[in-house]
Amino acid sequence: MQIETKKSLKNYNTFGIDVVAERFVSVKSVNELVDILTKHTNEPLFLLGGGSNMLLTKTVESLVIHLDLKGISVVSENEATVQLKVMAGENWHEFVQYCIKNNYGGIENMSLIPGNTGTAPIQNIGAYGVELKDTFVSCEALQIKTQTLEIFSKAACNFGYRNSVFKNELKGEYIITSVTFQLTKKNHQLHTGYGAIQDQLASKNIKNPSIKDLSEAVIAIRQSKLPDPKQLGNSGSFFKNPVISAKEFQVFRTQNPGAPFYEVSPEAFKIPAGWLIEKAGFKGKRFGDAGVHKKQALVLVNYGNATGEEIWELALEIQKKVKAQFGIFIQPEVNII
Repeated sequence: MQIETKKSLKNYNTFGIDVVAERFVSVKSVNELVDILTKHTNEPLFLLGGGSNMLLTKTVESLVIHLDLKGISVVSENEATVQLKVMAGENWHEFVQYCIKNNYGGIENMSLIPGNTGTAPIQNIGAYGVELKDTFVSCEALQIKTQTLEIFSKAACNFGYRNSVFKNELKGEYIITSVTFQLTKKNHQLHTGYGAIQDQLASKNIKNPSIKDLSEAVIAIRQSKLPDPKQLGNSGSFFKNPVISAKEFQVFRTQNPGAPFYEVSPEAFKIPAGWLIEKAGFKGKRFGDAGVHKKQALVLVNYGNATGEEIWELALEIQKKVKAQFGIFIQPEVNII
């Protein structure tokens, strides 16, 4: 375990932003993590997982700790379910595919979401009607100040829409080292309610889908809309889908009768941010090497040499235009560093 200096982070963030870490260290075990925290207790730290949920806009002066903890193990199982402990450095999509291969159901709708498993609970990742909290049992997290390992139950995580206690009250206080999931081994509860999934399955003439069928349908949908970060730098969905009140929704629907929406509750309605951005005129637009993807307006992209500042300036312009046109403020889903 060696601390490197002036380390480029271009290959450690999915936007492919070329910023420098003044100091960088990669840890491969909880013991190594405890060791590095013990030696650097009183200084600012920058925790780096899969680099998929961030936009780097400047040199990182804090010590960058790359969490490269690997391993998947069975905690318990019976005829119907299995509990798996997944280390924080495991790639999320590879973990999903591991589950598909072993016929473990519950997370197939979240295929191809970028990033690592350790950061997944922080924003309660989700897709196509399924969220991480649906299969989450607990996570182990290391308290940075005391280097003590604690277990957080589902209730303690206080999950919300793309939200958790780790983004709020406990932000910056813990490092998630592993996550435990409970998955089904039979009688899988398949979520095919999203129209795009139904259409994809129908195009393959699949009437009784398996979890593998569902995963492949989701992958096909995502690949048709979202660019591969290895080919075109991006961080997936840049903005959250805004949730507005019933009163605000009535005004919005009157002004935009054809707009798509999802009813969260009788008092709350979710509006697709991608639709708002597209109607504001940004879909497919390019500003230097920063741009909005031509197939999905929710995705901001780096065409090669965009800086983090340039992408952030574009994001701010999108926020401003959407607010002016629709009266709705859209919040970034990614962390701006």
